[in-house]
Amino acid sequence: MQWDLTSPYILHIEVEDSAIDDYGHVNNIEYLRWIEAISWQHSAELGLDLARYRELDRGMAVHRHELDYLAPALAGERLALATWIVACDGRLTLTRRFQLCRPADGRTLLRARTRFACIELSSGRPRRMPAEYVAGYGSVLVEEKDGS
Repeated sequence: MQWDLTSPYILHIEVEDSAIDDYGHVNNIEYLRWIEAISWQHSAELGLDLARYRELDRGMAVHRHELDYLAPALAGERLALATWIVACDGRLTLTRRFQLCRPADGRTLLRARTRFACIELSSGRPRRMPAEYVAGYGSVLVEEKDGS
């Protein structure tokens, strides 16, 4: 697999029939579901699961999604979705990148970027990231290549 960046965290996906829309390919909302799933799984691997978010009364909420659909995915296909944390300001925001590939032919089907903002769960207001977030997310920060 030709990943855009080094050291990806990978989620393997098998496209189910329920993901297919009236055009015969994966519905756009499924890509967002997969992005959410891999983000939570990667965070949990770093010790920052929903239970820990609740204990700290802090969460990373989506501020902006950017998705570039490059080719369709079809029912029954096996896919690999990668994520990287490419920015963490240590205060309020963190950015993830995503790349969805079809291993059968190596084709990239989607590239995406999500910017998150840290909020206080009890109020919904922006709040500074706990040191645990900065350390955990910062430990896997990947530098983007120029032009990527």
